[in-house]
Amino acid sequence: MVINDSNYEEIVAQGKPVVLDFWATWCGPCKKIGPSIEALAEQYKEQVNIGKVNIEDDAEDLVAEFGIRNVPTVLFLKGGEVVDKVVGAATKDVFEEKIKALL
Repeated sequence: MVINDSNYEEIVAQGKPVVLDFWATWCGPCKKIGPSIEALAEQYKEQVNIGKVNIEDDAEDLVAEFGIRNVPTVLFLKGGEVVDKVVGAATKDVFEEKIKALL
């Protein structure tokens, strides 16, 4: 799922926990974690909205709102509030543990 400034509020309004993967096309570590994030998005699609936020494409408001300074940054939100985050590359197991904590 692609998340940007125009659809973020609608996604949060669905009431599910949200995972935001802030990334950029030029970012090597972003490309490294991409397949893990995509696999988890499929695995948890009924319980959690997991999406990618391209910092270079219609996401200026989200980048500013969440104070994103480095990519990759993965935020874990519950009730619209950030409850956890991972800055930099991590393993699929780390992301999955944090997703389970949201449920």
